[in-house]
Amino acid sequence: MRIEDIPDMATLRARIDELDEQLVGLLAQRHALIAQAARIKERIGLPARIDDRVEEVVANAGRHAASRGLDPALIENIWRQLVEAAIAQEDRHLNGDRP
Repeated sequence: MRIEDIPDMATLRARIDELDEQLVGLLAQRHALIAQAARIKERIGLPARIDDRVEEVVANAGRHAASRGLDPALIENIWRQLVEAAIAQEDRHLNGDRP
């Protein structure tokens, strides 16, 4: 169904809820990848925070946002929060605080 064909708020809200569920699923996949990154970093002696990579990830998100007509500054802000959460996750692993 095209967005323009959504007939009412109930249908629209249901579609938003579906997308939110998909986004959470993607975030769970990202979380699993970050866990693997922490294991690899531990093995090869890298720190959780690598500033150049942080900036690269944020810039990539901004570029992708702009190419899709989204506000790059907003998306970069959201991605900075995601990256900070990922760094905290890696730090917990590297410091021996594993779940």
